[in-house]
Amino acid sequence: MTEPTQWRTAGDARVKADAVPTVVQQRNVPEAIRSLSTLESPDYVDLFIATANGATDKTPEQWARATVEGVHPWARFVAWRVLCGLRLEPRPSPDYLAGWRIADRGDSWIRMEASSWFMTAQIVFHVDEGHVSFATFVCYHKPMAALVWPAVSIIHRRAVPDLLRYAVKRINRSRC
Repeated sequence: MTEPTQWRTAGDARVKADAVPTVVQQRNVPEAIRSLSTLESPDYVDLFIATANGATDKTPEQWARATVEGVHPWARFVAWRVLCGLRLEPRPSPDYLAGWRIADRGDSWIRMEASSWFMTAQIVFHVDEGHVSFATFVCYHKPMAALVWPAVSIIHRRAVPDLLRYAVKRINRSRC
């Protein structure tokens, strides 16, 4: 006997419950994730959490690569280098991920960092059983950041859920 199909909505579409990974933005960032950032008083913080069966089967770096390297190179260039002015490493290196410096890591997390003349940004990936979390921390160093980041963050908050969904699907495909 087959199980009944579970359905849910994703945008305007009705899809199988397991077809689209669930991603939610959480308003309050837990201290366990907030403490992974070294920015003392960030001006911007957000957190997105994706459901991912067997999330701990992959390292936080593998999740970060699947997510961040899923961004089209042109979009990375425009958003990160042109709009945010981030100084990113142009060549592949074990110490960098999509140009972001791997600043630190633990068994269940990785923190990447990049800076410009007006802001510093950190991305933290945290992995636990069944979930992958993507947190962004931004610290403004000059007034220019308070003009640039709020506009860029609108795109960021729309893009991150799709990037996490894509990463979950990409990693699930690699398990087959």
